[in-house]
Amino acid sequence: MNTKLILDYLKDLEENNNQEWYHAHKEEYKQAYDEFLKVIEAFMMELGKMEPAVLEYEPKQLTFKLNRDTRFSKDKSPYNPSFRAHISSKGKLPVPVGWFLVLKPSGSFLGGGLFADMFKDATDRVRDYITAHGKEWEEIIENPEFKERFQVKGNALKNVPKGYDAAHPQAEYLKYKSWFLEYFMEDEQILDSEKFIEEALEACRIMKPFNDFLNRALDGFQMPSR
Repeated sequence: MNTKLILDYLKDLEENNNQEWYHAHKEEYKQAYDEFLKVIEAFMMELGKMEPAVLEYEPKQLTFKLNRDTRFSKDKSPYNPSFRAHISSKGKLPVPVGWFLVLKPSGSFLGGGLFADMFKDATDRVRDYITAHGKEWEEIIENPEFKERFQVKGNALKNVPKGYDAAHPQAEYLKYKSWFLEYFMEDEQILDSEKFIEEALEACRIMKPFNDFLNRALDGFQMPSR
């Protein structure tokens, strides 16, 4: 796994974020992308020991395109200079939740939990589950090993939504519309590919009870048809 090749290509793309440069360097893209697939494969082989269903997918099925949707953005640069993959029991779909891997110069991170906040049914299911299983939620997020590395993040309302108890012990998390974790990694960590995989897998292990809780909450959720 040549992680230096990955970061070097993405840095060049970041500095030359235009279609002309991208198409003139398709071979460099292919080489970097192939290395990213090797990273995902190595990652999946170990994650499969915790979540066997992830092994049903090929690495290329879990990745996202570099192209950006610029229709509603002030930033019109056409590419997102990062390689991204979501690894879960249902592949790269946001539900069920899994692990979100992003390699980007000076911005690489491993994520867990529910990043998508546009699915009202999913949000309601998680809020209802936290309401009914508040003690279990607290045990997960207050675990010393968890607290040392993570803080629950997510888009949130200013107030507890109507229909939920504002005095609930976990009321702060009932305001959320998404619930996710981020573990950021320096470029130096990424460049040592073996150490990077080892550290990322340890973070995944600690994230897993959080993911499992959300997936129990989301059991039965159906992705909207397009």
